[in-house]
Amino acid sequence: MGRPKKEFNSLKIVQVNIRMTVDDYIEVSEKAKTIGLSIAEFIRRKVTEKCLPKKRVHPMDRKLFVELSRVGNNLNQLAKFVNSGIRDPYNIHKQLEEVKTLLQFLKSSISGNDR
Repeated sequence: MGRPKKEFNSLKIVQVNIRMTVDDYIEVSEKAKTIGLSIAEFIRRKVTEKCLPKKRVHPMDRKLFVELSRVGNNLNQLAKFVNSGIRDPYNIHKQLEEVKTLLQFLKSSISGNDR
């Protein structure tokens, strides 16, 4: 069974081309990149007055945040294994909780860091 088809109104079938100066393009590109959106999505949200992410995150912090999230996903997989009832001879459960707490602290530190 395939993915259900989208409603006609939600399809992006209309294309609008605009011209801008190089300086304007660089500014829009930087702003979109900073908040993690494509240029098209950034412009679409600005024009339709949809909400943009409230906090701008430095690109290096964004990369760090993504990597931390990946580590967190791997830890969740380990936690699922530990919680499956299989014997835990290395006390992984306690270590996972400590790492989870540390990851949450790092994520909150990153999001609270204004550059």
